Amino acid sequence: MKEKKVEKIQFKSGFVTLIGRSNSGKSTLLNALVGTKLAAVTHKPQTTRHIIHGVLNYPGGQAVFVDTPGVLRDHHNILAGKLGELVNDAIKDIDLAIYVVDPCKAVGAEERFIQSLLRKLDIPKILVINKSDLSAKEKSYIDDYKILGEEYQAVFELSALLNRHVEPLREKVLELLPIGEQLYPLDQITNVNREFLIAEVVREKVLLALRQEVPYTTHVEVQSFEDKGEIVVVKATIFTYDKRYKKMIIGANGRAIKEIGIAARKELEIAMNRKVFLELEVETDRRWEDRI
Repeated sequence: MKEKKVEKIQFKSGFVTLIGRSNSGKSTLLNALVGTKLAAVTHKPQTTRHIIHGVLNYPGGQAVFVDTPGVLRDHHNILAGKLGELVNDAIKDIDLAIYVVDPCKAVGAEERFIQSLLRKLDIPKILVINKSDLSAKEKSYIDDYKILGEEYQAVFELSALLNRHVEPLREKVLELLPIGEQLYPLDQITNVNREFLIAEVVREKVLLALRQEVPYTTHVEVQSFEDKGEIVVVKATIFTYDKRYKKMIIGANGRAIKEIGIAARKELEIAMNRKVFLELEVETDRRWEDRI
């Protein structure tokens, strides 16, 4: 009796870059794809400032999603220029590109720039039309983006915010990935460390609490992290560009910084499943961009 040949399933892996204009929902999608919060999410442009990896393990493969800063075509903005360089670096030597678009915004200079970058890449590309949870009236430019989809291997309409219709995208990613080796240990889900993730939570709460008052002139650094078993003690500094912004972050009678601290502490306690004592200070630094 002949033995049946068991076909070996080949492992698939690769780097998958998320690219799109500011506020298209790339960071929200990264968090949804991986199933945990790795990147700060706000309504403000240029919230993402670093190249963040999110690792998704499949039974037969591994995808490393690479979140990138939003493309903002402002040549007079130093931060926009630095973030643009990061985007260019993030699309080098990748295996798959996911272009995330916002159907509430007209196709503009950012889209044309991104399209020009993607056309140079000889790899599979997926178009994600985000914010499917919004009304048809709000998504007034959706047909324009669907036309762009003719150049892509697949097009998905989904809501990253509500985690709707994300699973078909996960499945398509695995299908399009090349045969490869495991890129990250199974117990590692990101390339950034604990202090970075804490700083991202605090910076997100700063941007959300101050709404339109403080633009993008904030940076957060964790000065110390002390694990005392049942409680974690964290000291962090919020750097900003100008003394007037420092006053806004602190607020009248310290109300704003207290609100920021409470919101950040609550999220950190959920993430760490422990009590967190969070001490925040605010400092001015006119060269804060150099810290990024």
